[in-house]
Formats: sequence, C-alpha cells, structure tokens
Amino acid sequence: MPKPRGNFRGKKRKKKKKSRFHEQAKCRFCREKIAEVDYKDVPGLTKMTTQQGKMFSRKRSGNCARHQRSSKRAIKRARFLALMPYVG
Repeated sequence: MPKPRGNFRGKKRKKKKKSRFHEQAKCRFCREKIAEVDYKDVPGLTKMTTQQGKMFSRKRSGNCARHQRSSKRAIKRARFLALMPYVG
C-alpha cells in the first residue's frame, strides 16, 4: 500500500465550513420588469444558448421559472422563423 503524501503524523484534517445560504441572483427579466421574452430579440436570445445552439438550463441562465418557459418558447419560435440557427 502506498504511503500517504505529506506530513500527517498526529494532525487531523480540518473540513472547510460551507455557508448554507447564499443570496440568489434575481432573474434579469424580473429586474428589468419584462413580462414576456420577445422572439424578435435575437441578440438577447443568443445569450441564453450555447455555441452549439443548445438552451441553457434555468440554473445556468439565472432565469426564474416563468421567464425560463417564456424564453424557451421564444427561442423555439425564433428558430422556426429562421431568425436563429437550430445548430451552431
């Protein structure tokens, strides 16, 4: 069995304490008080997709549930109308 690296004789490893609660960032559409995401706003919609054309998850984009659904619908409409590519 290999020896452990470092000098651990008589020393206990300390675990770092993680803060349990952090302030959640507010949805950018809620901050700007936008009711619905517009499918014609192509530069705004491209920020919510990867280079491959995949949509970012709610956790990654920072949207609330309502605006994530709305942005999903807008991206699909923009793709259908050939304003955005399906694949990057």
